Amino acid sequence: MFDSIESATIIAAVCAGLLLGGLYFGGLWWTVRRMPHVRHPLNLYFGSLIVRVAIVVAAFHGVLGYFGWPRLVASLVGFVAARLLLIRLIAPVPSGNIAQREAL
Repeated sequence: MFDSIESATIIAAVCAGLLLGGLYFGGLWWTVRRMPHVRHPLNLYFGSLIVRVAIVVAAFHGVLGYFGWPRLVASLVGFVAARLLLIRLIAPVPSGNIAQREAL
């Protein structure tokens, strides 16, 4: 079974994935909200994309290189969980009927 050090590194990897997901998807949300207010929105979009992808790929590469694939999988789980969490926190509530609200 897992010893305490191994489970601590798995938990740390999930937290790192949550942080990376928050940075990536939070940055995407910020970029999309800023696009109508800038002069060259495609420059903003592609610049943000390059920065976000570079950070996430470098971090996942570091996790894989230093801690191995089990921690990489754990950090990917945290990354996806951050996406789901941010969707719940940021998504607007539809103004339709109650059945549409409950579908979220």
